[in-house]
Amino acid sequence: MALTSAYLTQSKNLEAILEAVRTAQAPDKFTSRFLVELGFASTNDRFIIGVMKGLGFLDEGGVPGDRYYAFLDDTQSDRILAEAIQEAYGDLFRVNSKANEMDQTEVKQKLKTLTRGSKSDSVLTKMAMTFVALCRLANFKAVRASPKEPAKKESAPRDKPPAPAKEKQRIDEEEIARRPFDLSYAIHIELPATRDSAVYDAIFRALKEHIL
Repeated sequence: MALTSAYLTQSKNLEAILEAVRTAQAPDKFTSRFLVELGFASTNDRFIIGVMKGLGFLDEGGVPGDRYYAFLDDTQSDRILAEAIQEAYGDLFRVNSKANEMDQTEVKQKLKTLTRGSKSDSVLTKMAMTFVALCRLANFKAVRASPKEPAKKESAPRDKPPAPAKEKQRIDEEEIARRPFDLSYAIHIELPATRDSAVYDAIFRALKEHIL
């Protein structure tokens, strides 16, 4: 199920917390103590840790991941946040591809359906509030406009590879068969050494009857 159940109890400090996260050096582990160091000591602010885990910024142990570090880049932080929201609330976006444009009441009703009554009304309200607050800080247009991987160009047609030996032999034989040709024979006869002309007459007579 692609639907994080993490939520904030209030969203008034959300933008300030994310801004502080972007400007601070990433910690080895994101803890409530780190939040205090950023200037957010309220117990309500600690819920951001669960939300950041749900968004894939932190692993279950609170250690920052690749998405966290990408978020630190001001030139792409709002796009990274949008991508994280789409992934964390994937089921919601499958119901409505423009879920980020829905108001809190609409989001709550969709979440109620998706969670099949497993969440209380109070929790659903906080989940919807958190989703809407996050979407306000994200740039979904940048996600939709991000260039896709260019399609592979078809390679230029190559010269026809030479025919295999057997194929070439078959082509040569067919070519020969189509050519007209004449046959000629050369017959060599060794005549016996004799002075009897009757012997020669008999040989030439046989040649005339059987060969010529």
